Amino acid sequence: MLIGTLASPRLLTSTHSQRAETVARIVDSGIDHVFVADHVSFHVGTGMDGLINAATLTALHPRLKVCVGVYLLALRHPLPVARQLATLSESAPGQLIMGIGVGGEDRNEIAMCGVDPATRGRRTDESLAVVQGLLSGEPMDFHGDFFEFEKAWIKPKPASRIPFVIGGRADAALHRAARFGDGWLSVWTSARRFGEVVTQIDAEAATFGRPRPSLHGLQVWTGIDNNRDRARARLAKGMEDFYRIPFERFEKYSPYGNPAEVAAFLAPYRDAGCELFNIMPVADSEEAGIAAVAEIRDRLS
Repeated sequence: MLIGTLASPRLLTSTHSQRAETVARIVDSGIDHVFVADHVSFHVGTGMDGLINAATLTALHPRLKVCVGVYLLALRHPLPVARQLATLSESAPGQLIMGIGVGGEDRNEIAMCGVDPATRGRRTDESLAVVQGLLSGEPMDFHGDFFEFEKAWIKPKPASRIPFVIGGRADAALHRAARFGDGWLSVWTSARRFGEVVTQIDAEAATFGRPRPSLHGLQVWTGIDNNRDRARARLAKGMEDFYRIPFERFEKYSPYGNPAEVAAFLAPYRDAGCELFNIMPVADSEEAGIAAVAEIRDRLS
């Protein structure tokens, strides 16, 4: 089981020495990985490139794994993405977990990249077929609805296979996880539903002749404080500021309290087959958030 924490703005944008200090704190705490988001231009122009941030972070520590959760693959051409992944695998072998999603919270973000939002799912499927095919290290011809090329070749292939986890809640996303994923990366779902979907994806993967996916995951916001009222208020503000939606819409899926209470909330997901937790702690300091995720990891292990 892998349990990670969010790569915070301090971790991504502070001085090199400050970032190195924060990474060392995370690694020394026993946390397995950090995760980063990916947006080209979200709502009011904010964003970050998930793969560039992954490259920066993996360069800071040889044992730090990074999960991109999730990368908007449909907004890029898959051939240069395959090259980026192969290059990152050379410099940081075994350190990357690649999450893939279709986005959609801001449809204009998709349209401004020249992609019809209505096609983003099918485009993602086609792009995954291309990227995974190219990462085999063999020459590839492809003739699809969105991409067409001959004799494309990406060498060397990654020495350590890059795992792909597929985000999304729609039926198309679950089919995508069964066809292309090493796991499903869920969000805003109950533990009961999580277990049902894992069973569904595992069965469907077998129909494609694929092994059972072994890296099903959950991405979850958490409020951290020994006082539950303070933890809730802190979490509500953070989520409402980011999503511009009332916290009550998220509350039943977003635990808050001390680390023991949060771990108790997450334990049924572990029991339902969750092997990857991406935990976004909203705490009163960076250090408190890291310590809380480390304690949650210890309690769930």
